[in-house]
Amino acid sequence: MSESTRPSIILPQGTIVGINLRDKLPQTVEAFLGVPYALPPVGDLRFRPAVKVPSSPTAVIDACKFGPIAPGKALLATGPKLEQSEDCLTANIFRQKDSSDNEKKLPVAIYIHGGAFNRGSASMHDTASMVSWSEAPFVAVSFNYRLGALGFLPSSVTHKEGLLNLGLRDQILLFEWVQENIQQFGGDPNNITLIGLSAGAHSIGHHMLNFKEQKAPLFNRVIIESGAPTSRAVRPFNAKVHENQFDDFLREVGCPEDISESEIFPFLRSLPTKVITDAQTAVFDKWNPSLQWAFQPVIDGDIIFRKPLEALQSGKWNKVPVLTGFNSNEGTMYVDKNMSEASQFRGFWKTLLPQLTTEDLDTIERLYPDPATVPDSPYIETREGLGPQYKRIEAAYGHYAYVAPVRQTAHFMSKNQVPVYLYHWALARTVVGRANHADNMYYETYNDAITSLSPAQKELSGMLHAYMTSFITRGDPNTLAGRYASRPIWEPYKHDDRKVMIFGEGNEELIGGGVGIAAKLVSDTWGKVESDFWWSKVPISQLV
Repeated sequence: MSESTRPSIILPQGTIVGINLRDKLPQTVEAFLGVPYALPPVGDLRFRPAVKVPSSPTAVIDACKFGPIAPGKALLATGPKLEQSEDCLTANIFRQKDSSDNEKKLPVAIYIHGGAFNRGSASMHDTASMVSWSEAPFVAVSFNYRLGALGFLPSSVTHKEGLLNLGLRDQILLFEWVQENIQQFGGDPNNITLIGLSAGAHSIGHHMLNFKEQKAPLFNRVIIESGAPTSRAVRPFNAKVHENQFDDFLREVGCPEDISESEIFPFLRSLPTKVITDAQTAVFDKWNPSLQWAFQPVIDGDIIFRKPLEALQSGKWNKVPVLTGFNSNEGTMYVDKNMSEASQFRGFWKTLLPQLTTEDLDTIERLYPDPATVPDSPYIETREGLGPQYKRIEAAYGHYAYVAPVRQTAHFMSKNQVPVYLYHWALARTVVGRANHADNMYYETYNDAITSLSPAQKELSGMLHAYMTSFITRGDPNTLAGRYASRPIWEPYKHDDRKVMIFGEGNEELIGGGVGIAAKLVSDTWGKVESDFWWSKVPISQLV
């Protein structure tokens, strides 16, 4: 491609020269990749709030490839392989070619990637495909934010330095960058949808609850996939587990024991990147078996200014339309696949949530009958290579960490006259993972790797893509016809009429079974009793 055919945009920070993407796409997508939205958080800017890029009218930024990703855990097996670097605060902007010629500004979608706040990148999501296949044009933005200790290092010392939740602050700075610059790409800053999965969804939940009087939010609707502000534990910055993890991190980087508190962060800023990243990996791995993950968002009195459940109950949060949902097997990636003894099942919960009473633990055992002693338990494991308790612990953790919190979001937000659309992803994609956490991400973009598998997979992907792009561009998942005009009407979830759109029910085609039903609207009853129990235990997840 000649340089003259490359799209360009003039911003205060300079001229951004992008690239045209067309491979296996129906419409050419103009992409501006690796555009800095903040100064590199390196040197003295490490462990500090991100700083806006200053104006530089004469600068020329080559935006033809993704920038480096934030240093974190081993990459998830999706998207291009990219180097890790602390110089990671870049955005990627996608639009259909010639769509910017419209007089009317286009809707905007901002994608926040997942990865437990310790891994992942913007490039995991095939945003270009999602944009190209959309019946109605929109501008999409994906971006990287700081992860692990570099983005989320809670402790009393961090609080004193004003450095909590830096990764969430990166996200807010990106939202502000979009407000200031997206019109140059043809986008409407007053018509923005946030999309996020897992940690990205948790992030959106926190931004929704970050309510400020007389200050409009930086977004207009949200898509929250497999996550919620009440997912897992959201503790105060000085919770014992966070202080212990902070101490572990300081030991791993070789911080002198006799150093004063005021010298800790200057010392950390002086270290090579590898020392920091090796330490954050070691600490995360130490706490991972208990799923008491290190380096997570915390209650900081500012972005997360109170317990998320209290915020939801107060009714004071940014009330925008919501599309949210969960997958059938959310827990498969996180729990011990070799769990074999009932005592391990009970011990897992005692470790993860020490505040559970004996009666609580007995209730959990009743809700998830032990396959070793209950002949008709739905958790009898018949798959090869898996422990007898795996199916049981996977279901329980998935309900606790994802399904119940998603339902909480739908419940509270639908009570406040906010349109809420709830989904349940049920397609069995693999034998072990089945409808695994994050599987729907591959389908919503309508990319060739999925649509080429079979007509049934293509239909399912097409329906999900149409619902989501309709919500992004019209605020209603039903408005765009898409490629499957006969798809069912997605009715809102209401407090007194709880409907859920189930995708791929009975579809086991990829593991040797039938194709099931692509999408249908049903009453929200699946796993409801179990969800209600975990819902009642959210408060203890937020104890010190």
